[in-house]
Amino acid sequence: MSENVRLPMGIEDFERIRRDGFYYVDKTGLIRDLLENMAYVNLFTRPRRFGKTLNMSMLKYFFEIGSDRTLFDGLEISENSELCDNYLGKFPVISISLKNAEGDTFEKAKKKLQSIIGNEAVRFSFLSDSDRLSQTERRQYAKLIELDDWGSFAMSDELLENSLLMLSRFLQKHYRQETIILIDEYDVPLDKAYQAGYYDTMVNFIRTLFGQALKTNSSLYFAVLTGCLRISKESIFTGLNNFRVYTVQDVRYREYFGFTDSDVRQMLAFYGFTDHYNAVKEWYDGYLFGNTGIYCPWDVINYCGDLRDGSVKKPQNYWVNTSSNSIVRKFIEKANGITREEIELLLDGKSIRKKIRKELTYRDLDSGIDSLWSILFTTGYLTKHGKEDDSLTELVIPNKEIQWIFEEQIQEWFREETKKDMPMLERFLRAFEENDVSAIENGFSSYLRKTISIRDTSVRKEMKENFYHGILLGLFAGAEGWKVSSNAETGAGYSDISVEIEEKEIGIIIEFKYAEKAAFDEGCRKALQQINDRHYEEALIEDGMTTIRKYGIACYQKRCRVISG
Repeated sequence: MSENVRLPMGIEDFERIRRDGFYYVDKTGLIRDLLENMAYVNLFTRPRRFGKTLNMSMLKYFFEIGSDRTLFDGLEISENSELCDNYLGKFPVISISLKNAEGDTFEKAKKKLQSIIGNEAVRFSFLSDSDRLSQTERRQYAKLIELDDWGSFAMSDELLENSLLMLSRFLQKHYRQETIILIDEYDVPLDKAYQAGYYDTMVNFIRTLFGQALKTNSSLYFAVLTGCLRISKESIFTGLNNFRVYTVQDVRYREYFGFTDSDVRQMLAFYGFTDHYNAVKEWYDGYLFGNTGIYCPWDVINYCGDLRDGSVKKPQNYWVNTSSNSIVRKFIEKANGITREEIELLLDGKSIRKKIRKELTYRDLDSGIDSLWSILFTTGYLTKHGKEDDSLTELVIPNKEIQWIFEEQIQEWFREETKKDMPMLERFLRAFEENDVSAIENGFSSYLRKTISIRDTSVRKEMKENFYHGILLGLFAGAEGWKVSSNAETGAGYSDISVEIEEKEIGIIIEFKYAEKAAFDEGCRKALQQINDRHYEEALIEDGMTTIRKYGIACYQKRCRVISG
């Protein structure tokens, strides 16, 4: 049975998932809770890839006139027959996503908005002939869908600003029923505008567009918006009185975005992957929405899909490939000494306490490190841990996948930082060629003090060693004439780092050990013994290296010791 049920990897259309028999984690309880607690305008903020778009698609197919009731057969909402009778397929629905409303100029972004709203208006082509609209209204509708000579929507700026308001009024008049408006990824145009330098212009435009449609629109039944950040009310939601925001900190609606532990257990059991539960939990769990533990659904689905294909056995980094991690990089670049210590605590599996701002603007990205803490929390790179008090939130890195993102960004930043002092780097590299153990030890210790260490006591020694391994590899990347190999097969095993300097016929072998309890000498001796016992030098000799340098390096926190053999 399970082998015939496909996983909806990358599919965000509710109808297709249900019609084509994809595996579906039932989130229809959101419909009931939304109707029972409905505000005039409802904003849900969640990190990327936590099911916002699929939930918006579900709402569209539930409420929209002409919807197929059978799509909801067997789902939680179908058990509430009275609610279904009163609401299922009873409303005109305007549903748009702004995730592609971007451009390197405001004019290009505006063209994207014209296309998004224009194509949605085209869905209601029956309005052109509706006898419930006046001749003037039908002409206005025709302007919404009019194309220019190049096949693009031709609506003016004024018409675009009023487009959602007009379309909702036309639909209400045609159906004699208020309209529901769904706007997915509402903050993407602001994000892209900030990056491209036309933020103020886009803020003003979005404020007008949303204000017209959501503020005093008598044709509106209710609206739902989704996004990553809660943009300050004063920025684009001015004057919206009946406006509710539901963030990751709120208890209400906590279980509807992302997978609960029960959701994950059921999926793994369905596909016969129960034995992978601990790995899934370690890598993709850890988020706390309200008071409920939540997994990233994108990760869980993709990992299950790969397990079914037999392409992987171990968890992979899926979320990292879906969005930019520039916010982490910006955060690391801005970190002062205190902040670096706090990052180290987080990487060590510990928590820190910070004041989280609930309302932000994209200008806050550059306003200082305090705002960046809030943005990292909002966008899913950090999550709350334990109970909050009135002023501070306890923050942790949620899982191994996010920890990996931090580690990668730290190492990338460090590699670039080292290139800024080339004379120091050249002296350090030359010390390996000349067998200057003292210079190697002092140089590497100096670099370790400048970076952000990864000291997680819960991971295996090999993983701690990998951090130091990665740091040195990054330093070696700038060496001209060096052929550097990592974990290359040689002799009777795999050396951590091997180097060939062909011009000088020098071969370098390096083995790392993590110095438990600062036992540096013991770690160095074990590293050298491993090099000798496994004959790591054989491949270098075969390649014509006449001088072989062997280094055992033992590291602990931001200190190291080096022994040459």
